[in-house]
Amino acid sequence: MLNNWLEWHRGTLAVKCAGLSEEQLRERSAPPSPLSLLGLVRHMAHVERSWFRKVLNGEDLPKLWDKDRDNDADFNEVDTASAKEAFDTWEEEIRLARAISAAKPLDAVGDRNGQNCTHRWILVHMIEEYARHNGHADLLRERIDGVTGE
Repeated sequence: MLNNWLEWHRGTLAVKCAGLSEEQLRERSAPPSPLSLLGLVRHMAHVERSWFRKVLNGEDLPKLWDKDRDNDADFNEVDTASAKEAFDTWEEEIRLARAISAAKPLDAVGDRNGQNCTHRWILVHMIEEYARHNGHADLLRERIDGVTGE
């Protein structure tokens, strides 16, 4: 059930971005907010990587999008970012997260800054993270071209 809900939310973000130009994907929500659909895709690539690869699988990886320099670079630096690169990276991080998730029991424990996080907790958190950002994506998409719904 957890994996199915996570997949549904991943797919929802993809649907919210489907058929838009790179310029539309970059469109900001409302100043001064840097929120955009492209920023959300970049952010979720980072989130997938962080929770599944770094926390759950213990991989030592650099942050995406130069987030060591600017913690909000995934959102702040979309004006020149490539949508293709962002979607390719997001899809690859999802592919890797699925493989890690399939290989771990739900009670497997990862470490996040000295805190234990179970695989189950990570899945629930990812569902919450996508659900929250899909709400943002829904509003962004409606503002761009009036499309609403799942």
